[in-house]
Amino acid sequence: MKGICRFGGSTIVVLATWSAAVAGDVPPNLPVKVPVAYVTKAPQAPIRPDIYNWTGFYVGGHFGYGDAGFGPGTHPLPLQGAFLPHSPTGLIGGFQMGYNRELANHLILGVEADTSFTSPLDVPALTPAPFNTTLDYVGTLRGRVGYAFGSWMPYATGGFAWSHTHVNVNEDPQNTNSIISSVGHYQTGWTAGLGLEFAVSGNWSAKLEYEHVDLSRQTYDLSAFGLPGINVDPRIDIFKLGLNYRFGDMPWSAAAAVNAPTALPESDTWNVHAQTTFLPQGYPAFRSPYSGANSLPGGGQLQETWTTTAFLGVRLWRGAEFYFNPELAQGFGLDGTLGIAGFPNGEAQKAGAAFPKIRPQRYYIKQTFGLGGEQEDVADGPNQLAGKRDIDRVTLIVGRFAVGDFFDNNAYAHDPRADFMNWALWESAAYDFPADLPGYTRGAVVELNRKDWAVRAAVVEVPSAPNSDVLTFKTGGVVTEFEERHTILDQPGKLRLGGFANSGNTGNYREALAIEAADPMLDINAVMRSIQHTNLKYGFYANLEQQIAKDVGLFARASWNDGQNQILSFTDIDRSLAAGLSIKGSYWGRPNDTIGIGGAVNGLSAANRDFLAAGGIGLLIGDGRLNYRPEQILETYYAYSLNKNVTLTADYQLVINPAYNADRGPVSIFSGRLHGEF
Repeated sequence: MKGICRFGGSTIVVLATWSAAVAGDVPPNLPVKVPVAYVTKAPQAPIRPDIYNWTGFYVGGHFGYGDAGFGPGTHPLPLQGAFLPHSPTGLIGGFQMGYNRELANHLILGVEADTSFTSPLDVPALTPAPFNTTLDYVGTLRGRVGYAFGSWMPYATGGFAWSHTHVNVNEDPQNTNSIISSVGHYQTGWTAGLGLEFAVSGNWSAKLEYEHVDLSRQTYDLSAFGLPGINVDPRIDIFKLGLNYRFGDMPWSAAAAVNAPTALPESDTWNVHAQTTFLPQGYPAFRSPYSGANSLPGGGQLQETWTTTAFLGVRLWRGAEFYFNPELAQGFGLDGTLGIAGFPNGEAQKAGAAFPKIRPQRYYIKQTFGLGGEQEDVADGPNQLAGKRDIDRVTLIVGRFAVGDFFDNNAYAHDPRADFMNWALWESAAYDFPADLPGYTRGAVVELNRKDWAVRAAVVEVPSAPNSDVLTFKTGGVVTEFEERHTILDQPGKLRLGGFANSGNTGNYREALAIEAADPMLDINAVMRSIQHTNLKYGFYANLEQQIAKDVGLFARASWNDGQNQILSFTDIDRSLAAGLSIKGSYWGRPNDTIGIGGAVNGLSAANRDFLAAGGIGLLIGDGRLNYRPEQILETYYAYSLNKNVTLTADYQLVINPAYNADRGPVSIFSGRLHGEF
């Protein structure tokens, strides 16, 4: 759903802080400003059962929570539950599609297929075990029988179910990350449940659903590892909250969605958007006389990543909005997102997975306080509700988000789903922005916006240790940014200047080197782990975007950090310069296409390079030795618009001195990207 509310013949009621009598005293030539949050629709008359019709096809998504048992002695992995307890399923999320037929007596018969994926591992909840069992996903094909009470439909459901489970065998029972083998099987069974679906607005309906899934027993033979066989006998309980978009009886008809049987108008109090991005990436063999623990393999490689995100927004009260973004992510970056500091895939997460994993990536409240004066239109979009707002305003945001959602933005290089893919081009690379493994944190942002400038600041959680998925406020991070808006020769531009400081549990490069020099038999990485304590990392960045002609834009970034202590979150870069051009296809008759070309030069502090040369391992890099040179990156892409919702991109990157090592490379990286959004 998006766009402005369609009221038809219903009444509009304006609620204002002034009474009608006071408003009547206002001179007729003086306009009265009514805040958009004060405009609402009069209550609708109840929908009669003979008006609302549930017949038709639909597609949608769901999010929820589950629990499961696999049988005695199976040692299930604890999966993340966010605010709920960890469990063998943790949070769940996925897709559904189906068809309903409403009969003359308001009995509804339907069929639905869905797939639900589980959450990532909850690392702090791990317990030692020689092996662990986990559930990757559950699928069902079910019948539905319901009864229509106007726009409400309670129903019962049941049918066929299947899943994929796997068992990880651990080399060290005390270390569940020491996996030496992973064996998986498909299992089938049955499911039954109850639900309640209700129309929301337009063609949208929401549902609450409970399902029990009972799957056949599967025996895993672990005798090759000196372990007894185990029987995995899944019993799963799932609670779902879902949204469906209804197409009517003929989804292949252009008019079907518009004329789908519904008696509800659209609403401007909430919206939903979605995106999906598939990004395959690979490189041929390159010069590699030696390699280390975090080296990019020299023999060539092909990997892929896939993400699907829902963007849900709702107005809460005057000036307040809530946004929630569940996301499925699958796949791996090259070498598991290792080997290059300016990593070539902005969609690659450090927490990659063979099967899609669900996370609630964003959930935050946004409160806007208008300061009066001129207003501006706000277009409907992902994490943005349509309406108007004061240009002069204060905005407060509290919750979970990515620091890059609000800082270091750039119109030409900031979205690896649409423009440049390389980390050193779409972000100020020396800014070690606090984040968990997928790139998100929790905290608060405050912004003061004026017509020609803005200033914003944030306080956020940091990882409990370098490359940790656990966030903590025992230490923390702060960032401030000033944004200036200008025109040069009638061409608009923005300059952003930022400063940051992170306090985290890290080791000091010079301290580790001194200890290792006193006893060369010590492993410098073990030394670094042993001296981790609260240390400070600080730095600065500058970010320019400048239109230089119609549909032609320039971007440039410069960033620096002190480089004395370990990097916590982002990547192994202490200094970075990046710049490039973005050109729209209006010059060759394809206005929705984009061509981009950019480059970056990354560097390390002297202390960091000495640590790597001594055999140290960073977040993403570590060849075991180092012939230091700056890492140099060239990227160019062409984004071809297939239609207004789908874009296909071809991308090439050349990386010279990967991981700052002149002994290895250069590497040519080829990528494709299929991106869809609505």
